[in-house]
Amino acid sequence: MKSFPNDTIAEEDADFGISTSVSEKADKVAAHKRERRTVRTRLRVEPDAAVLPHRLEVSNVWSYVKDGKRYRKAPSKKDMRK
Repeated sequence: MKSFPNDTIAEEDADFGISTSVSEKADKVAAHKRERRTVRTRLRVEPDAAVLPHRLEVSNVWSYVKDGKRYRKAPSKKDMRK
């Protein structure tokens, strides 16, 4: 029996996608690099720091390329309502 990939876009929503990006890997790499740099700097300045910065304090996950944005090519007035 052959398995088929799951179709994540519903039939009626086929004219738009959830995101235009394939992966968030570059965003995650940059965020972790920024976090490591901030931790290293903080430890150089204050070696006995009790609290180190958290990843969410250094980067904003809502600014990643796949944050759930939707794009419609030609939305109707009904589509633009909540």
